[in-house]
Amino acid sequence: MGDIGLLIGGFGDALTPANLAFAALGVVLGTAVGVLPGIGPAMTVALLLPLTYTLEPTSALIMFAGIYYGGMYGGSTTAILLNTPGESSSVVTALEGNKMARSGRAAQALSTAAIGSFVAGTIGSVLLVAAAPLMVNLAVNLSEGDYFALMVLALLAVTAVLGSSRVRGFASLFIGLTIGLIGLDAISGQARLTFGVLQLIDGIDIVVIAVAIFAVGEALWVASRMRRSAVEVIPVGRPWMGRADWKRSWKPWLRGTALGFPFGAVPAGGAELPTFLSYVTERKLSRHPEEFGRGAIEGVAGPEAANNASAAGTLVPTLALGIPTNATAAVLLAALISYGFQPGPLLFEREPDLVWALIASLFIGNALLLVLNLPLAPVWAKLLRIPRPYLYAGILFFATLGAYAGNLQTFDLWLLLAFGVLGFVMRRFGLPVLPLIIGVIIGPLAEERMRTALTISRGSWSGLVADPFSIAVYVAVVLVVAFPLYRRVLPARLGGRRQARTTDLRAAGAHHEEAHR
Repeated sequence: MGDIGLLIGGFGDALTPANLAFAALGVVLGTAVGVLPGIGPAMTVALLLPLTYTLEPTSALIMFAGIYYGGMYGGSTTAILLNTPGESSSVVTALEGNKMARSGRAAQALSTAAIGSFVAGTIGSVLLVAAAPLMVNLAVNLSEGDYFALMVLALLAVTAVLGSSRVRGFASLFIGLTIGLIGLDAISGQARLTFGVLQLIDGIDIVVIAVAIFAVGEALWVASRMRRSAVEVIPVGRPWMGRADWKRSWKPWLRGTALGFPFGAVPAGGAELPTFLSYVTERKLSRHPEEFGRGAIEGVAGPEAANNASAAGTLVPTLALGIPTNATAAVLLAALISYGFQPGPLLFEREPDLVWALIASLFIGNALLLVLNLPLAPVWAKLLRIPRPYLYAGILFFATLGAYAGNLQTFDLWLLLAFGVLGFVMRRFGLPVLPLIIGVIIGPLAEERMRTALTISRGSWSGLVADPFSIAVYVAVVLVVAFPLYRRVLPARLGGRRQARTTDLRAAGAHHEEAHR
C-alpha cells in the first residue's frame, strides 16, 4: 500500500501542467527521433542533457522518459512504411510489417504496433512498480563487495554479449574504464592520466563524453553513409483494425510483453533478442503460418509488444541498482549523476518524489503516445523527407552548444571533437560504443565500491567475496566469460570425435572387406 500511495503522489507531480507539457514534448521528440534512422533516443537525451540544467530535474527526467518510450514507438513506423527500421529493436517488425504495408494493410500494421506498444508499455510499467521496490529491498542489504561483484557482472555481460566480436567489445570497455580513471584520485589525491593538463584534474564531464560519442560520433557516421535519394512513403489511410485483426493480435501482445520485460531487466538483454524470440514464437503458434513472410499481423504485434516491455524492464536495474542495461539507460544514469543524485537503491529513499513522478510519467507517456501514433503515423513518416545535411548540421550545432554551456570552457569543445572522432572511428571499425559509456559511468563507481570493501576488510581480498551472494555473482561472471569459449571449443571436439569415429568405421570396413577376401 505504501508503494501505491507513493505512486499516487507521483501522479500528482507528473500531472502538473508543466510536467505534463514536458511529457508531451518528450514523446513528440522521441517519436520523431525514432522515425529517423540513426537518431535514437540515447543520442537525443545526450544532446538535450546539457540544455536542461536550468530545469527542475523531475521535469527533465520526465521529458527524457518520454523520449525513450517515444523512440520505441517511432521506430516501428518507418519499419512498416519504408522497410527502414528507425531503431535496431524494430528490425523484426519490418519483416512482416512492410509486407503488410505493401499488400495494402499498412493501417492494420500501424494499429497493432501502436496498440501493442501501449498494452506492453502499460503492463511493463505496472511490473516496474512491483519489481523495483523489491529489488531495492534486496539491494539495501548488499555489502560493498556484493555491489562490486554486481558491477563486474554488468560490465562483462554487456561487453561479452554486444557486438559481433568480444575482442572489440572488451577493447571498447577498456577505453571507457581508462577514460573513467582520468582526474584526481579521491583517496590518494594523485593525478591520474592528466598529462599535466589542468583542465583534466576534475576528470572529464560525463555529459561531454555522452554527447560526443552518441551525438557527434553518430552524426558523423550516419552522414558519411547517408542516402541522398528521396524516400517513397507507402500511403496510409485511417489506422484501424477489424475484428479478426484484434483476435489475432491480443495474444501476441501479451506473449511479447512476457518475453520483453525480463530481457530488458538483465544486463545486455536489450530489446533485439526478445523481439526476435517473439517473432519465432508467434510463427510457431500461429494458425496461419503460411502468411509469415507475406505479412502476418502476429509478426508485428508480438515483436512490438516485446520491444516496449523491454524498455520498462530496463528501468528496473537502472533505478533500483544504478546499473544501466542499454545505451539510453546509461545516458539517463549520466543525467542523474550530472543533476547531483547518487544512483542506486538509496535513490528511492532519498528522492522518492522524483522516482515515483518519473514512474508515473511512464503511464502518462504511454497514453499520449497511443493518441499521437494512431492518427499521425503518416505525418511522422514525412519527417524522412527533411534534407539530411540540414538535420545533421543541426545536431552538430546543438551538440556544440550543449557541451560549451555546461562549463563555458573552450577546452570542452576540443574534448567534444576528440571524443566525437573517437565515436566515429569506433563505429567505422565495428567497436560497440555502449561498453565504453558503461565503463565511463560504472568504472569509477565500481572502483569506489572495491576500495571501500578493501578498507573495511583491512586490505584483505576476502572482503570482495564476503558472503554467498557475491560468490554466486562471481560464478555467473565465470559462466559469462567461459560459456562463449566452451561453445567455440565444443563443436571442434565433437567434430574431432566424429572424424575419429568415421576413421574407425572406415578401418573396420576395410578390415571386414579384408576378412571376406
